[in-house]
Amino acid sequence: MAKVHVKAGDLVEVLSGDDRGKRGKILEVMPKKARVIVDGINIQKKHTRPTQTNPQGGVVESAGPIDASNVGLVCPSCRKPSRLGRDRSADGDVVRVCKRCNKAID
Repeated sequence: MAKVHVKAGDLVEVLSGDDRGKRGKILEVMPKKARVIVDGINIQKKHTRPTQTNPQGGVVESAGPIDASNVGLVCPSCRKPSRLGRDRSADGDVVRVCKRCNKAID
């Protein structure tokens, strides 16, 4: 199982692909597939037929998964996508650190 560098709820920027440069919040992380679902990125349309629960039917748009390597975590202090490092805090907990400004992310 691959380790993913981002968590659900993180603000990320897409680094490559059709949605390059767009930012969004991570909704779901799939570490076994090394993919993430980002709000408003990789929008896919699904045509649904009318059912009892949805009598109108129609086209439903939802965010699709993209590879985790194509997103970069946006640092809250420098507001730029950056790589992550890990460091021990005074409590002994591991915290994520921005490689650009060396400040703790969480």
